[in-house]
Amino acid sequence: MGTSGEHGRAGAWRVTVRARGRKAGLPPGGSPSAGGRPLARRQDLRIHGTAGRISCVDDSGRTRWTALCSGIPNAAHVSGGRVLVTTDSLAYTPWGNLGPALLLDLADGSRIAELRGARGAALGGGRFVLGLEGYEAFDTWAYDRDGTLYDSWRSYGHYVVGTGIRVVETDRNVPTSSRVVRLLPGGTVERGPALTDPQAPEPLVLQDGTILVLDAGVLRAVGRRLEETVLAELQPIEPQDAWRHHGALHRTGDGITVTVTEQHPDRPGEYAHRTWTLTLHRDG
Repeated sequence: MGTSGEHGRAGAWRVTVRARGRKAGLPPGGSPSAGGRPLARRQDLRIHGTAGRISCVDDSGRTRWTALCSGIPNAAHVSGGRVLVTTDSLAYTPWGNLGPALLLDLADGSRIAELRGARGAALGGGRFVLGLEGYEAFDTWAYDRDGTLYDSWRSYGHYVVGTGIRVVETDRNVPTSSRVVRLLPGGTVERGPALTDPQAPEPLVLQDGTILVLDAGVLRAVGRRLEETVLAELQPIEPQDAWRHHGALHRTGDGITVTVTEQHPDRPGEYAHRTWTLTLHRDG
């Protein structure tokens, strides 16, 4: 499928599609820490995770501390002398592969609190947000450096932290009620543009705070005030077919690469990968 005139703009941004590709291949997947990549970095410290173990290593290669855990670490977030690590469980549970979320002291790895959540983000001063979706949960909680809950919202998805907290929601419902929203103090959710994809992939954030969202094959730009513009209609996907498609956005120098992996409707083991290489242009 084509794009919307091959160009689009959102505020100060527009894109040009400069290349396309298609190939067959394996389904998307892989560990976030594959190849020894750290889960998080802070100055000269790196947080690594393997099954049952979290470690902090400095740039000289020295292990500062190791902490045991009951799952497989999948992401880490560092703030103000604390590190929040989310994990997958080693065994299937009523919550699927959800493991505990651990709040640790960055200095020595000691455990501050054990929490529940699938996705998190770091705020300032050792504070974090942590969210969970499923079994009537569609919630985000804010915790201080001691693991004490101080705010909560009825929203969940990919968190973008900057001047406030924005969320690209992922409710996994068809039809979806997901939106791009802003979380305000006191549990207030400011609703922004509606989305078509119930499981939009992780967005990209540009230097001016604009969020690039791949929404069911359509690239959208959402600004700080939640204003939205379509940049490119790459491969519009019907909501009932969203489960067969997995999208991803990657930075590539002066532009981005968009990938949509499609599972064959009748042959579950077969996949096709479509890619678009886009150049970002900033006006003004």
